[in-house]
Amino acid sequence: MQELINRLMNAGLTEEQSYKAIEVIKVFAVEKFPLFGGAIEKLFDKYSPKNEDDFLE
Repeated sequence: MQELINRLMNAGLTEEQSYKAIEVIKVFAVEKFPLFGGAIEKLFDKYSPKNEDDFLE
């Protein structure tokens, strides 16, 4: 996922914008391919940044 973030940042987005863009892509993919929604969620969650202060993650 970091490679994708880096590519988006190289394209001119800030790090925050890059993460938001990936979130939009994730939601789009789940909407378009609901049969694979669970797998898509797991894939994106596995590679998303973790908030170390959040004890639920």
